[in-house]
Amino acid sequence: MHYLCSLFLHVVSLSVVAALIPASPLEQTRRATRSLSDAIKDAKENNITPRFYVDYLIPLPPETKEEDIDPWPGGLAQMYPYAKDILSTILEGVVDEPAGPCSSQVLSEPDCAGFFIQESKTDAKNDVAAILFPGPDQLRNIEEIDEMVGSRALILFNKQFQRPADFGFGKGDRCKKAVFDKFRYGFAFQEFSCRGEDTKLTFEYPNWQSCVICDENQDVGQQEIALLEPSPERPAYDDLQKKINEVLPEPIWMRKMGEAEEKGLKFQRKK
Repeated sequence: MHYLCSLFLHVVSLSVVAALIPASPLEQTRRATRSLSDAIKDAKENNITPRFYVDYLIPLPPETKEEDIDPWPGGLAQMYPYAKDILSTILEGVVDEPAGPCSSQVLSEPDCAGFFIQESKTDAKNDVAAILFPGPDQLRNIEEIDEMVGSRALILFNKQFQRPADFGFGKGDRCKKAVFDKFRYGFAFQEFSCRGEDTKLTFEYPNWQSCVICDENQDVGQQEIALLEPSPERPAYDDLQKKINEVLPEPIWMRKMGEAEEKGLKFQRKK
């Protein structure tokens, strides 16, 4: 077991990447702003109408306690004021010379969806618009705003759908035309479990990157272990799992067991 733990630490030392995931909400906002700016600029240079998704990991509210089962008991309604400030900051950063503060209006109070626009001082073509928390029920809003925005940039921020089937029966072709055939990622910070590991994905234009977070070894501290090579395509779950099996052959429970055998249980260790 000691050999296996040593091998694991060796793998970590070879594969750790620097700052793959944002270290703070402020850094996430900066990186989202930069990525969107690059994506919009590239789209305009290639005569592509700028339409982008953003998946932003909203930080937990300051009153959150460690024992809280659900840090967002109020759901999207509780998230909305936090997301509103974040989105306004990003839009203001994307527009080179913003003409005053970002304006917004509620599209649907029950669905907690909102429309935002940051105008430019220099040229209306540089305005950037966004829809916050758009869901399947906002399909008509998306269509109308898309037409109104025209060649200007439009962002769907933390969309509440993943696939055409989410829009319901008979709307497949319509939502593909309005959303899935037009929009692509401009920034993303996603987290989920893959083979029981804390897996993170980031998209910063033009590539996706992936890593797992390991923090079971207190001596080493939290480690980011890179997985797949950067790619314009979002990594598939099976590919991530295969790579995790390669770089971390021991599952997390076995690694924790090895640490306990070497150092004793946490409550038995000297501080």
